[in-house]
Amino acid sequence: MGDPFVEVDHAQERKRGQGADGDMFLSRKTEEGRIISVLSDGLGSGVKAGVLATLTATMAASFVADDIPIRRAAGIIMKTLPVCSIRKISYATFSIVDIEPSGAVRIIEYDNPPYLVVRDGEALELEKSEIAVRRSRRQGAIPAVATMRYSEFQARPGDRIVVYSDGVPQAGMGSRGWPLGWGNPSVRAFVAARVAESPGISARALARKVVNEALAIDVHEARDDISCGVVYFREARRLLVMTGPSVDRARDREMVDLLRRFEGKRIIAGGTTASIVARELGLPIKMKTRSGERGVPPAAEMEGIDLVTEGIITLSKVAEYLERPDLRDPSRWNAAEGIVDLLLDSDHIDFVVGTKINEAHQDPSMPLELEIRRNIVRRIAELLDERYLKKTLVRFI
Repeated sequence: MGDPFVEVDHAQERKRGQGADGDMFLSRKTEEGRIISVLSDGLGSGVKAGVLATLTATMAASFVADDIPIRRAAGIIMKTLPVCSIRKISYATFSIVDIEPSGAVRIIEYDNPPYLVVRDGEALELEKSEIAVRRSRRQGAIPAVATMRYSEFQARPGDRIVVYSDGVPQAGMGSRGWPLGWGNPSVRAFVAARVAESPGISARALARKVVNEALAIDVHEARDDISCGVVYFREARRLLVMTGPSVDRARDREMVDLLRRFEGKRIIAGGTTASIVARELGLPIKMKTRSGERGVPPAAEMEGIDLVTEGIITLSKVAEYLERPDLRDPSRWNAAEGIVDLLLDSDHIDFVVGTKINEAHQDPSMPLELEIRRNIVRRIAELLDERYLKKTLVRFI
């Protein structure tokens, strides 16, 4: 494996009629390069369940990131979680995945459906040990001793770890077609089949397929919160985003050479930037019809470039979509949606930012959200680093 990368992503659908997700999927990367992902399912649904799931996921990620051993961290969470006064069970379940830079994986689960590992197109059966945690009398939980499952293994290139909440295997429960629900065996077979038919499927796409299938079994009205998180070990996918003319026209050739030599996908964001590339490489620019949507200028096409867009307005919308994924509407594609798709499907993202000031955006009557290009790019890079666990490099020229 030439350049290993760990891709982490998830998909969710909230229970019908609820205004908030009752599940929480949280990932973070430590300074040492460890990746910690947590899926927590709050008891019930709606805001209360979401708050408890968020509390649980946040505690778990923080404890493990602070080098508290994963077993001890899980025990602390179990003793901290409140217990439902009526049902006498914990208010949240969880799955914690702790990944070392070496690929060593530790996973601990409490009351979530069992995770699965897909390797070479098949779902593996991994040995798990049980950890008993005695609750305090004050909690009054039933049973008084909570049992968690612990496992560890060494990940290989191509492996996928799939975690999901009980809204997935319980989809369709009580219906004529699925009286006992979709069930874990069927979920495992579905995931293995999707990987077998598309070996390079991204973590994001696989998680979405699982959630969409569960939702379809629920006749597109989720009877519970449906969540799926996927970790994918693979070679890094690279992307170059070039935006803005260089500070000196004499350096245009240098910028274009960076674009031409780059091994990976390429985006040009900015009409002036596209014109420079077209001039230096002798390539035509062709506008895409009907690609402008929701206030975003239309995209264009150029041979050898994966996406050509307008600059500041489109990049501002990209930052907005990364901050608020719920604002996206895949049924109404625009150029910003296209950039976000390429960003999320990539791992190592290089930004080459020209620093010549575009006088068109210095008019004080222009909307305030049209920030200077370099600040928008920094904002996008920070979101990709911190929220989406990407590796970014910003270069000014």
